[in-house]
Amino acid sequence: MPHLLGIDIGTSGTKTLISDHKGKVLATAVAEHAISSPRPGWSEQDPLEWWSATCKATKAVLKNARLKARDITAVGLSGQMHGSVFLGSGVKPLRPALLWNDQRTGAECIEIEKAVGGRKQLISQVGNPALTGFTAPKILWVRRHEPKVYEKTRHILLPKDYIRYCMTGEYATEVGDASGTLLLDVKKRAWNKVVLTKLKIDGALLPNCYESHVVTGQLHREGAAALGLAEGTPVVGGSGDQPAGAVGNGIVTAGVVSATLGTSGVVFAHADKPTYDPQGRVHTMCSAVEGKWCVFGCMLSAGGSFQWFRNHLAADEVALAKKKKVDPYTLLIAEAQKAAPGCEGLFFMPYLTGERCPHPDPSARGGWVGLTSRHDRPALIRSLIEGVTFGMNDALCIMRGMGIDTKTVRLSGGGARSKFWRQLQADIYGSDVAVINAQEGPAYGVAILAGVGTGVWKSVPEACGAAIRETEKLRPRKKIADLYKKYHAQYQRLYPALQGEFPRIAALG
Repeated sequence: MPHLLGIDIGTSGTKTLISDHKGKVLATAVAEHAISSPRPGWSEQDPLEWWSATCKATKAVLKNARLKARDITAVGLSGQMHGSVFLGSGVKPLRPALLWNDQRTGAECIEIEKAVGGRKQLISQVGNPALTGFTAPKILWVRRHEPKVYEKTRHILLPKDYIRYCMTGEYATEVGDASGTLLLDVKKRAWNKVVLTKLKIDGALLPNCYESHVVTGQLHREGAAALGLAEGTPVVGGSGDQPAGAVGNGIVTAGVVSATLGTSGVVFAHADKPTYDPQGRVHTMCSAVEGKWCVFGCMLSAGGSFQWFRNHLAADEVALAKKKKVDPYTLLIAEAQKAAPGCEGLFFMPYLTGERCPHPDPSARGGWVGLTSRHDRPALIRSLIEGVTFGMNDALCIMRGMGIDTKTVRLSGGGARSKFWRQLQADIYGSDVAVINAQEGPAYGVAILAGVGTGVWKSVPEACGAAIRETEKLRPRKKIADLYKKYHAQYQRLYPALQGEFPRIAALG
């Protein structure tokens, strides 16, 4: 009986998952890794910690599922997008990886758009504008600021593809993750030679690029031993965490949209053909479904804002949760429910690490606006949750303007675990929201891709149709939805009002 292993190299930890040939999840495991911020706005990780976490979580999930090495018939890989691993001739990286939320590359983004002939021309070539989180600006930054590292570089890999190399010895990627580098021709699903030439990046530094379900290698002896798996186990292309998560949510045909609240917040829609926002506020990339595309918007600090509140302003809840053996977020959400919708005009701006969608601004800063002596702790918490959800709604509004159907929104991530937050999303989005039977996200998506690549299912849509179903649907409450429509309009006026001040504020940090 086939057993499929999905591995997702996330920002805060690596998650592993095993499913059977019917898509039933048998077990999961997680191993954490740390984030380093050497300077304000910088975000790095040691790729060797990803590999260590992958080995730990893979052995743990095998144990949890009570399976042996030979029971795993295929592996799928997912990971945080846009990160850059610089390799010489060996497995040890030349420097820490620059992550998706690293904001140091503002000058390089300007350089890229100028070299290619402007923002519109760049969007026509690679589907997206130059943003600080993407991979190409990181390459230019290392070339400029760390020339000795760049001279030694022989391979540049995305996070999950570094893990693939550790497993198989193969340098490979796939079209979904590669779309987030600014170096892929999204229409042709191949590296863009024109952009590479204009940026003076040697294409030989980049790995071969495949479709997401294609087998890209087999576990070699060292990789299999480190993971506790069998040598020769096939590894498929997989995808970046957003296209992979879309597969895990069944967003593989037109008409259904997903909203995922993790560290970042992502609204994702399937597209049968490349569809672009002329202003580049949302991204157009290759889907994990062969020959298809996707449109998505990513805000940088969604669940990350709530995590910040928990870590720095909720010591009592964390201590009480530990004593009661409950999730501290459960206690915080219970407190938030004591405040009225809209919190009497209190808004939270969730720009704790700059912003990406719809405001590509590394200088953007977060905070509460509208605070009065009437506001209490429940209002602070509820307004934070509302502010994050307003940011997600920004992306939905852009997609609606592009003619994308957002009638039903499938929820996943932390925001889907709370009935309160699920209903709040329905009210703010003004759309029906649904929860599905699988809540495992990217790791589940790449387990499905591993099954498609090894013949368990004939196609990704067939696999999702067989394994995924909606288990709950919530409708917006008209009176509250009307209130939130008014509040969202005010929220959208806050960033433009403060935009000119953010660079000055950032310069003080």
